[in-house]
Amino acid sequence: MTKRIFFLLPTAALLAPAFAPGAALAQQAPAAAPAAPSLGYADLADLVIASPLVVDATIRSASRIKGAEAAGLAPGKTRFYVEADVITLVRGASAIPARVGWVVDVSPDWRGRVPSLKKRRVLAFARPVAGQAGQIQLVEPGAQHDWSAALEQRVRAIASELAAPDAPPVITDIGNAFHVPGALPGEGETQIFLRTRDNRPAALSILRRPGEQPRWSIALSEIIDDSAPTPQRNTLLWYRLACALPATLPERSTASLSPDDATQAQADYGFVMEQLGPCRAAPPSAAVSAGVAPM
Repeated sequence: MTKRIFFLLPTAALLAPAFAPGAALAQQAPAAAPAAPSLGYADLADLVIASPLVVDATIRSASRIKGAEAAGLAPGKTRFYVEADVITLVRGASAIPARVGWVVDVSPDWRGRVPSLKKRRVLAFARPVAGQAGQIQLVEPGAQHDWSAALEQRVRAIASELAAPDAPPVITDIGNAFHVPGALPGEGETQIFLRTRDNRPAALSILRRPGEQPRWSIALSEIIDDSAPTPQRNTLLWYRLACALPATLPERSTASLSPDDATQAQADYGFVMEQLGPCRAAPPSAAVSAGVAPM
């Protein structure tokens, strides 16, 4: 294990988060519906991060909204105002009423018809509405998804990572890169410093040795550990990197390097991006674009 020191340059009755208002409600069967496509990790993480509230609830009523009140509705969508009985608060620091309402835009069902929402159990990704205790607002017009145990588990896992004291920081940019060639041909190490929203240190390290596969690691402290495991896919640290880093190393990051060292730093950065893989699967016939995003 090689360790070195580096310095980074410059939310009626209230419902508590874990309380369910009765077994009968929790056991109420949701309306039958075909399984929806699974949300990818990055799309789900986007939703959880944007949502101070994630509510597990059964829809009690759904009223279709038409005319001027449906202004801005996307083609093919239908807007509803729903009222729902809360089962539990999956994410949220404050208590909310046992019944809440929100507006949602929904797509046609598998038959191309307006879907039936009544009695459907859903997860609503939302924020509170100031001064209206019984109202919440979805973070996106369609940020309501059919509940499943698996989806709830995934949401809880992401929320838990976000709340951890050592949660990985938000990557906002790339700083300088450095490369040190080794004594043997093909040997060397590249360090690439990352900028973070809260100014915590972060750096990529790529180590090459003759006859061995390149190894890379991410340091989130002032100590770089070359033997540290790489981030596992579909974790918050992987998401922070794969969904924020640009496809190629900016030229400004290697401006102080010799041409050979700059070329190697670019290659080592490309190796890291290849190992991370795409943030989200590209739609058919769509080009993948990447760029630093403050998520």
